[in-house]
Order: sequence, then C-alpha cells, then structure tokens
Amino acid sequence: MSSNIEVQRICEHCGKEFTARTTTTRYCSKKCNSAAYKAKIRAEKVDKSNNETKRIKNQSLEDIKAKEFLTVKEVSRLLNCSIRSAYYYIENGTIKAVNLGQRMTRVKRSEIDKLFEQSESVTPQPEQRKSDISGCYTINEVLEKYSISETTLHNLIKRKSIPKIKKGWYAYVPKPIIDKYLS
Repeated sequence: MSSNIEVQRICEHCGKEFTARTTTTRYCSKKCNSAAYKAKIRAEKVDKSNNETKRIKNQSLEDIKAKEFLTVKEVSRLLNCSIRSAYYYIENGTIKAVNLGQRMTRVKRSEIDKLFEQSESVTPQPEQRKSDISGCYTINEVLEKYSISETTLHNLIKRKSIPKIKKGWYAYVPKPIIDKYLS
C-alpha cells in the first residue's frame, strides 16, 4: 500500500526537517529511529536503577530505625553524619554507648531518640560555660605542669573517663580530677 502523502516534519532525534510519507512518522531515517529507541531503553534502565537504589537506601534506614541496638556506622547513617563524627559524639558523651570489644561499639536506639527530646534549657548558656572552664586546665597546661606526653594524658582521660570540655580549639579538663590522678 503506497501513499502519496507528503508531510513536512522535524525529526524527534536529530532535529532535521524531512518529508514524511505518513502522518505518524517521527524520525527522518532508520538510523535516527534506532538511536532514539536505544536512548529510550537506556533512560528506562537508568531510571529503574536509580529507583532501586533509592528504595534500598530508604529500606535500610527503615531497618535501622527498627533495631534496638545500633553500630556506629548505623548511628552515622541515622544522624546523617560521618562515622568519625559519630565516634566524636560517643567520646564526647553526647551519645552514650557500650564498647563490647574491638570494633563492637553499640548504641541503644533510645539514646539517639533522647538527643532530640532534650530541650534548649538543658544546653548550658554561654555564661554557664565560662564558669565550667574556670576550674579547669587546658591540655597544654597539664602537659607542662606534670611533664607527661600528650598520648599518656589522652590515655589517662579515656581510661579514667575524665570529663573533657571542648570549647573552640581548646579542650579543658577539671583541675581537681587531674591533680588527683597525677599528683
């Protein structure tokens, strides 16, 4: 069945103007038709892959939210921060955790929930923080006063669970506690 129709169209793939023999023709040649088909299939595959990735990410967050005890990596995913930041929060005492052995730090899910339930009144005001560090040594002051290495001091702080107050670039430790252990 031949057609005598001649319709001016623009190719949907390459954008060139061509004369079509039917009213439904979309491409100027078989080459453009094949290329457009391949691009369509490729785009569908990419969309499918991206949707699968999003589903897996969301599913894993839902699985994490359902767990009672979390690893540090799961805590970092839940808080949307780096693993190092999660360890910092644990070392700082912001998040309470239990170390069951080498690479076995676990955090109770309720501890994460407590972080967001704390009100602003619990956070010390700037004038309260100043009084907190008035009875404290800086790390450098302790090193100079007792002539010990920085590693030894940090090990002591960690081993004896000595509270450490971080303010800007400086870390402060309470004078009475340090004097008790190093005198």
